[in-house]
Amino acid sequence: MARRVHTTELGSIACNELSELGAGKEGWLIEDPNLICALDTQSLALANRSIILVLCWSENGDPNNSPVKIRPTLSQIEAEWITALEWLVFDEIRVLAIGTSSGYLMVYSLGADLIHKQMINPGRILKFRVRGTKRDLTQGSSSEEVCVVMPGAIARFDGADLLSMLQRWFQDTQSQFWDEKPKRGDQEDSERLPYQLWNVSKYGPGADAAITGMMPPPLMELQSAFIVGQSSQRYYCAVIIGDDAVISAFRLSEDRNRSLVGAILSKVVPATFSTIASFSKMIWRSGQQSPKRPEPKPQPFARASPLTCLKDHPRKGEKLTLSPSGTLAAITDSLGRILLLDTQALVVVRLWKGYRDANCLFMEMQVSKDAAASSSSYYEAMKSDYCLCLAIHAPRKGIVEGVADEDRTTPSNCSMLQRQ
Repeated sequence: MARRVHTTELGSIACNELSELGAGKEGWLIEDPNLICALDTQSLALANRSIILVLCWSENGDPNNSPVKIRPTLSQIEAEWITALEWLVFDEIRVLAIGTSSGYLMVYSLGADLIHKQMINPGRILKFRVRGTKRDLTQGSSSEEVCVVMPGAIARFDGADLLSMLQRWFQDTQSQFWDEKPKRGDQEDSERLPYQLWNVSKYGPGADAAITGMMPPPLMELQSAFIVGQSSQRYYCAVIIGDDAVISAFRLSEDRNRSLVGAILSKVVPATFSTIASFSKMIWRSGQQSPKRPEPKPQPFARASPLTCLKDHPRKGEKLTLSPSGTLAAITDSLGRILLLDTQALVVVRLWKGYRDANCLFMEMQVSKDAAASSSSYYEAMKSDYCLCLAIHAPRKGIVEGVADEDRTTPSNCSMLQRQ
């Protein structure tokens, strides 16, 4: 029986620039531990320790889609290198987020221009996670959030703040003259993006983490809020996997009152000192060289309360894959098992064995396509026609398996769809 092929050719990314990333050697795309990739619609970003290559393709084979090479300014003294890479897409705005081993977040345009640079926390940035999230538990409005994963720490950026910063940068860039180059080096001195930072190292540094969404406040605070009034805090649930604890969960608190005071101080105090320094230079006209710019201070941690943990030595958590809604998480461990976690109840609802070095991906599949096509010549698919699926790539078996939730209500009622 012939092997079924379920692939569609999208385009070609072959170019001479790939040789700088090791192309041409057998297994260079898989076996190189320093190679990072980020996939977007008709775009692929590849990075090693110091270079980023953006490759684009189109259905009509447009020859103008030439590769874009980005060389971030990295610290040679601290031997800084690129550790994380992710696309940030807001409507028509597409940029690249870059994380470094020193804890810096850099945002670059597709023209290789540095848009923003900011210190998050001293330490290596492991991963960026971008997903939609509901603003309130009782409202249907949603926005984007960017989660920055670091060993023993996790940070959260509001997508609205990122979008506002990007819109200002692109407006300023378009207002410049055609022969005027964008300024480089001022991005780190610009306004810092507000973010929340939490310490989640109670059960070890952690290999991966994710903020799964908002959660209700503790019972005592809920009672006090009912008596006094609306609570000033928001709470998020974070799931961390690692060596000491395979799975651990934390309640992350966001004090909006404290954040407001901090935001005011962060704007007023630097502006005051900057004004005083400017007047001093105008009056005294000092010929001395300006002192070295002080190193940015890390932001203090917000409160993170442990909820639960699962310790099962010698099992270690390796990879975490979050569903689009954040209600499910697929976790791979060092014993070749895949755990399906309900992030709201914090309960493992399904377990698969025999999947060493596996990779998981959540996606949606249309389940009633044939029935709809037979009933009517024109049918527009609805949300109820789709179900959530988990794709599992088992490289040692050489197969890809699909697991679907048949009734779309209980994750424990799953069935194998197909193997190919």
